Amino acid sequence: MHYVDVILPLPLEGTFTYSVPEPMVAQVRMGVRVLVPLGRSKTYTAMAMRLHSEKPEFETRPIIQVIDAEPVLIEQQLRLWQWISTYYMSPIGDVFKAALPAGLKAEENYRPKTVRCVTLPANLRSEQSLHMALTILKRALKQHQTFSTYLELSHWNEIDGETPPAHIAEIACDELQNAANASDAVLRQLIQRNFLELYHREVGRLNTSGEYHPERIQPLSAAQQAAEDSICEQFNEKNVILLHGVTSSGKTEIYIHLIKKAIDEGKQVLYLLPEIALTVQMTRRLQNVFGSRLGIYHSKYSDAERVEIWKKQLSSEPYDVILGARSAVFLPFTRLGLVIVDEEHETSFKQQDPAPRYHARSTAIMLARMYEGAKVLLGTATPSMESYHNACTGKYGYVQLTTRYKDVAMPEIRVVDTKDLYHRKMMRGAFSPDLLEAMRTALRNKKQVLLFQNRRGFAPMVECKVCGWVPKCKNCDVSLTYHRSMNLLTCHYCGYTYPVPKQCPNCESTELLGRGYGTEKIEDRVRELFPEARIARMDLDTTRSAGAYGRIIDDFSCGRTDILIGTQMITKGLDFSGVTVVGILNADTMLNYPDFRAYEQAFQMLSQVSGRAGRRDERGLVILQTKSADLPVIQQVVAGDFQTFAHDLLEERSMFRYPPFYHLVYVYLRHRNEQLVDSAAIEMASRLRQAFADRVLGPDKPAVARVKTESIRKIVIKLEQGINLPLARQCMAEARTQLLQDKRYAAMTVFFDVDPS
Repeated sequence: MHYVDVILPLPLEGTFTYSVPEPMVAQVRMGVRVLVPLGRSKTYTAMAMRLHSEKPEFETRPIIQVIDAEPVLIEQQLRLWQWISTYYMSPIGDVFKAALPAGLKAEENYRPKTVRCVTLPANLRSEQSLHMALTILKRALKQHQTFSTYLELSHWNEIDGETPPAHIAEIACDELQNAANASDAVLRQLIQRNFLELYHREVGRLNTSGEYHPERIQPLSAAQQAAEDSICEQFNEKNVILLHGVTSSGKTEIYIHLIKKAIDEGKQVLYLLPEIALTVQMTRRLQNVFGSRLGIYHSKYSDAERVEIWKKQLSSEPYDVILGARSAVFLPFTRLGLVIVDEEHETSFKQQDPAPRYHARSTAIMLARMYEGAKVLLGTATPSMESYHNACTGKYGYVQLTTRYKDVAMPEIRVVDTKDLYHRKMMRGAFSPDLLEAMRTALRNKKQVLLFQNRRGFAPMVECKVCGWVPKCKNCDVSLTYHRSMNLLTCHYCGYTYPVPKQCPNCESTELLGRGYGTEKIEDRVRELFPEARIARMDLDTTRSAGAYGRIIDDFSCGRTDILIGTQMITKGLDFSGVTVVGILNADTMLNYPDFRAYEQAFQMLSQVSGRAGRRDERGLVILQTKSADLPVIQQVVAGDFQTFAHDLLEERSMFRYPPFYHLVYVYLRHRNEQLVDSAAIEMASRLRQAFADRVLGPDKPAVARVKTESIRKIVIKLEQGINLPLARQCMAEARTQLLQDKRYAAMTVFFDVDPS
């Protein structure tokens, strides 16, 4: 009798053993999917790990079906899954769930996804016809507004006579509704009245366009060439190298040269980016050179496409280069030679929820170890403390680029003390006189402006002017954010929405005021101040639809937008040639965050967004508004003095036992009953102290102590370098097991966050 050990796509530890009917034995091997029963009536698509003849001590059930003729998982991937499960203390079933596209986890066939789009009917494609249509629609205000928004987004408003615009954009229905704040009914009426035409576009098509054009690779400058030579030389001794280059120093061009070198050697390349938004610009740059040899992989792509890319990577003609966000580390590679982790400092590389809570940078380094001779290049203008420390101590190689491409000057960073301006009544609202003047000058000179505000929505909170009542989420310990476009109060943790009250439920006052500034409010104010300017906003609310990222970035890159307002999305590696002014509206929201990484992340974000200014011929200007102008970190950002900043911060981290000198593990306990989670947290901390003594801190309440109706408690464990990590993980797992064996805590959720960011 033969048996197979399988992984189930469930949050369960270890493998499960099933018997294999004799006719299926020849089909079962590591990496094929099998359909298995579980419980009385459920079936799951499981991953076969090992075929053997060792009879287990329990009665086994037979597998139902072998799904694959060939494995969909290769040996290196399975080893990576096992490492992630062990290191991040997460069930391997959770790794399985995260790694495979949904279409490979379901036994039924997947269908390519389609997106509803609208276009202009043929009879309206003239300037005269559009004028007539707009005149007719004036009687239906919302339809008129939605139709006008469509014309603007698609660029049909630029029609000249009967000559269509040169750059007509395809517009998805949800993108149009989002931009126009229009309901389904409004859109349906426009379609029924033949002002718009509905069609369905299939998404999920593989990139098969473009030839390989190595001749399009730009020659490197002397500084870039020296950096590339140093990288290649150090790769002889080191498997991981940190490329520390100032913003706009031309790191991407070095990456392209290294990718070509790897392809010429018959190797594959994985190029990781922290944000999906960055892949829009980077895709074009790489496709221009590598054509159909480039594949794109991230969560915004349809499941059909991700399945197709996965299968192509297992084929005889896989992509040579994969560009993707963190989930791309799970793809199969048969001949991986180089991994590039761009913007390696970014916290977006760390998966938060759901499990496994892996860090893509660390996982990429481990992935490269699975392939003989594979190398890793970490690139950034503002290294993480962990990577910088590893470079300084010789664990990683280290290469610097200290000048911008073509010797363009670094931007001037002008600090504006808003505390003083408010005190002297020289500033009201979010804009200092210096920033307004800089924006006017830029617009007058036909240049572009970038405004950074790291809060979305209209106002972060609403408050009653009379009694101070603030609407809170009923499920979470947070105030609700006001979104004026939807006229809703929204929780950014659980998605709960609440209509804006007309009067205070506490004192019945009608004086309810929005406190603070979100990107939506900033956009409104900018439209008042600069009515002639073309303005766009880039945050989570405006980029939900499939084409929204590309449209916003395209319009700004091509000069069709004058002012772009955004959250941290606009800080990450985007290259806009026309930007001469960057406004950082409130640096204090980052500096005052209660986390040991607050100053590190503030320095990185402020430096990165500043680096968007003046990337070509003209020196840029950054207006940095803060109430904490005297803080050393602000002065170090202004001076671009990363070395002093890092030296001071590393000394502090060493003194207080934080990374990179100590490993951190956060233990979280969650339950609907607050008293129960309190007692469980105290008991868990006590058990952990038996093994780790004063390395254990807490339990305590995190900054947000209730999310989705569950109360949360947090325990911190600090483990010094050199400690026996496998034994430490075993002790932590045993403490959790012992706690959950208590019937009172059987329904408690207890999980570990290893190396939190």
